[in-house]
Amino acid sequence: MLAQLILSGAAQGAIYALVALSMTIIYRGTTIVNFGHGDFIMAGAFLVFTFTTAMGLPFLLAVLVSMALLCALGIVVHIYFIEATAKGSHLGQIMMTIAIGFLLNSVANIVYGRDVIALQLPYHLKPIFVGDAVITGSSFLIVSVALALTVAFFILLNKTWLGRKIQAVYQSPTGAALVGIHVRRYQAGLWGAGLVIGTVCGVLLAPLTQLYPDMGRNLLIMAFASMALGGFGNLWGAILGGLLVGILQNVAGAYVNTALIEIIPHLIIIIVLVVRPTGLLGQQVVERV
Repeated sequence: MLAQLILSGAAQGAIYALVALSMTIIYRGTTIVNFGHGDFIMAGAFLVFTFTTAMGLPFLLAVLVSMALLCALGIVVHIYFIEATAKGSHLGQIMMTIAIGFLLNSVANIVYGRDVIALQLPYHLKPIFVGDAVITGSSFLIVSVALALTVAFFILLNKTWLGRKIQAVYQSPTGAALVGIHVRRYQAGLWGAGLVIGTVCGVLLAPLTQLYPDMGRNLLIMAFASMALGGFGNLWGAILGGLLVGILQNVAGAYVNTALIEIIPHLIIIIVLVVRPTGLLGQQVVERV
């Protein structure tokens, strides 16, 4: 039973990890946590649904077009809304992400209503058996995509000249600008990249949650807890944190009380912020004066 709980928890945690990863990519660009991220994920999934059903596009083409539109939306949001509040407090920028998220959610409610919609996917994956435990094909796909994207972005950030510029923008935007790096362009690009991954999240989640306007919001707190536990800004931390949150939920819910399934993420955030604010894989930032 414990093995099945851990495997199922890891599969659920992979969902949190993938959402946390897409949020981390945006955080690496602007050090802003996008609290409207769940609604962007929802928007990407509904775009795929619209293109495949209303317009009859092939599924893969619909995904690619939706990714391009969400990328463009991310760039526009950063340039015209996030940067517009940059002269104010950091809190103002965070509030802007929340406001845009509410706007997307309201539009989805008006256009699609509150009914749950099924997104028909062209693939069917068989479950995988590990001894007496089993993991669904969709969950295995999510785990694989999360790991593949993490490896890809890790290589990009640590092994390429583009990644070194992104690292410079993340660590010191002022210093990066002084050496000739176009900070605004890189930050906008990372917003776009984060929402591209968000679209992938929405498509992969569709078989598990179906489509409805609040589908992304329910995952936001889980992803935030994953980022806090793994370490803000750390790609591998997002994956590790998501997996651990999912496993802790399953094990605590089975052996202690099912109420802990909803409580665990909030407890994790509180404990991590008090005991180890940098998370498991985060690094303490040292300022020299």
